[in-house]
Amino acid sequence: MEYTRRKLIPSVQSIQTGSLVELYPCDLQLYKVPPTSSISLADFEDLALERLKVLRAIDMVNLRGINKRQNIEEWRSALITELKKMELKAFAKLINGSGCGRSEAELQARKRDHISHFILRLAYCRSEDLRRWFISKELDLFKVRFTSLSTEGVQCFMRTNNLKYEPISEKEKSQLRECLYESTSSMTSMASVDTHDFYRVSFTDVQDLVRSRKVYLSRGYAYVPSTDLVSILSSVFRTNLAHSLAVTARMLPSIEGDERVVRILKDLHQSYTGEEYSAKKNMTTGTVQLDQIDMLSRHSFPPCMRKLHEHFRANHHMRHGGRMQFGLFLKGIGLSLEDSLRYWREEFTKLIDVDQFEKRYSYNVRHNYGKEGKRTDYTPYSCMKIIMSPVGPDDTHGCLFRHSDLPHLKQQLLAWNIPVAGINEIAEYVAQGHYQLACGRYFQVSHGVQVDVAINHPNQYFLESQDVLAGNHDIKTERTAPAKKPTVSTSKTDDVWGEDMDIDLEQIAGM
Repeated sequence: MEYTRRKLIPSVQSIQTGSLVELYPCDLQLYKVPPTSSISLADFEDLALERLKVLRAIDMVNLRGINKRQNIEEWRSALITELKKMELKAFAKLINGSGCGRSEAELQARKRDHISHFILRLAYCRSEDLRRWFISKELDLFKVRFTSLSTEGVQCFMRTNNLKYEPISEKEKSQLRECLYESTSSMTSMASVDTHDFYRVSFTDVQDLVRSRKVYLSRGYAYVPSTDLVSILSSVFRTNLAHSLAVTARMLPSIEGDERVVRILKDLHQSYTGEEYSAKKNMTTGTVQLDQIDMLSRHSFPPCMRKLHEHFRANHHMRHGGRMQFGLFLKGIGLSLEDSLRYWREEFTKLIDVDQFEKRYSYNVRHNYGKEGKRTDYTPYSCMKIIMSPVGPDDTHGCLFRHSDLPHLKQQLLAWNIPVAGINEIAEYVAQGHYQLACGRYFQVSHGVQVDVAINHPNQYFLESQDVLAGNHDIKTERTAPAKKPTVSTSKTDDVWGEDMDIDLEQIAGM
């Protein structure tokens, strides 16, 4: 891989439309040819996170329980809505487009799609688990995009990728007419057999259709109607991607000499892709006062932060991991530096004197607020960072759902007056490893409402809670809804990208 300090040559934005028309004639592709342009390191990271957001949006929609096979339109609509929430409108258009437009915006979107896919190959080829997750999400993305293509778009895709699937002859279809009708689930009548083309492919290429008994099988071949052509192409896509990831994994040592790229790729799967939460805007719209903390902890703190607060009040001590996690959360909801120092001092000095507190702990508080050391404005931890953080046997930080055994978790939830039915639902999510969904269900039960909210950050939880208690959510109230509590005005801000360097994509992705 080569880097230069020149400006983007050419960047994602600077290639002329004519060349993009030749490179990207269709919205959908099999990603057989790697990109050959150069982009900056900042754009490299930007595109990686953009693609990761798309795949996580797919994951989020899947967890809602919508059946893709039976309700593809509902699933597509939910995904498009999620992408628009994330301000990924270009990807939303790729999913819902005809497939063969030639506007500048469409061509640029296709280029970003192409480059970002190959960047994520570098990040997700590193282990079997990562490869499995990546293939699954990319396959879902491929399927929903293919099913939205117009007839012209399908023809363009087949032609561009040199796919020469030919339907069986009318004579053969006539001979198999009755078998095709009885064995193909999508054929509602004999007449529907006559109006659809059928493709004869190896049954191993459409195992999903065979498994669900949706196609006619004969002598090792499956007869697939044109309406299920996506299953054939999905098999091709999956095979190509799995092979490409294996090849990319063998080539990784050639790029791992540059720690800047490794830093982006190595921990990408654990990266937080939502909004950063800082106290800067909160300080202009209103602050959380120290005397409000106890009340807010009961009504608006997420479980991980409520547990830390209660532990600190009870034990007057907190280890470093807990102080970092909880201190930055308090900063993010708008607690001032002065009040934060008072909060920590008042509890610690129940066991130690003030001089010991100043020597051992006050520096850390000021450091989190950017008043010591490098004077960095640190942002609160995301759910992903908390879930993935190492937690020792005597630590109190971490995620309550991830780092507690089920008996202890149930005991804690009972102490917080969560009804048994709600505890069982939460425990089921935890048992399946869906810790953020468990937190979302806790939010619903503890607030007595049905709010469709995906919890990705403790400070997001706090803001959502304040909105519910203030009556700002369009919600359905459950029978056990608690009375509204006083709210505190808060808001949030974003972070920035770092150093700008150029990357030769041809050398990175041409593996």
